[in-house]
Amino acid sequence: MLNLSRIETLFADHGNAWYGGEAISQTAHALQCAQLAEQAGEPEPLIVAALLHDVGHLLLAESTTTDMRHQEAAADALAELFGDEVTEPVRLHVAAKRYLCAADPAYFATLSPASAQSLALQGGPFGAAQAEAFTASRHAAAAVRLRRYDDLAKVVGLATPRLAHYLDMAARCARTGA
Repeated sequence: MLNLSRIETLFADHGNAWYGGEAISQTAHALQCAQLAEQAGEPEPLIVAALLHDVGHLLLAESTTTDMRHQEAAADALAELFGDEVTEPVRLHVAAKRYLCAADPAYFATLSPASAQSLALQGGPFGAAQAEAFTASRHAAAAVRLRRYDDLAKVVGLATPRLAHYLDMAARCARTGA
C-alpha cells in the first residue's frame, strides 16, 4: 500500500539515483518540478503531481517487472492515496510530451538529449488522432503544464524546499482515511 510514509521511504531509498540520463538525482528533479509548479501558483494537487510524477521510477527500482511505463505505475499506485487531480496529470505527463512534439514543432528542440531519446521509446510524437484524443482529456491542460515543469526541472545544484514541505501539501491533498 502506498502512503505518505512509503513515498518518503521511496525517495530516501532510491531518490539519489540519477534521473534518466540527466545530471541530477530523482529527488532533485522531483523537488525542482514541484517548486516550479508552486512558483507558478498552481493548485496544491498539481504541485503534488509535479513532485510525484516520476515516483513510478522509484517504485520500479524495487520491482522485477520489465514494464517500464513509469507514468502508469505511478498513477496506479498514487490512486490509493489521491484523486484524479493528482493522479491524472501524472498518468498523462508522457502523453503530454508526445502531444507537445506534435502540436508545437519548436518544442522538440527544447528537450534535453535524454528526454528526446526517451521520446522515441515512448512512441514518438502523437499523430493527429492521438493529439485530438489527448486534448479531449479533462486533465490534458494540467498535464501539459506539468510536462513543461518537468522539462525545466533539471538544474544542477538548484536550491529547493525540502521534501517535507511538499509532503505536507500531499497530506492536505490525500483522500481522507487514506
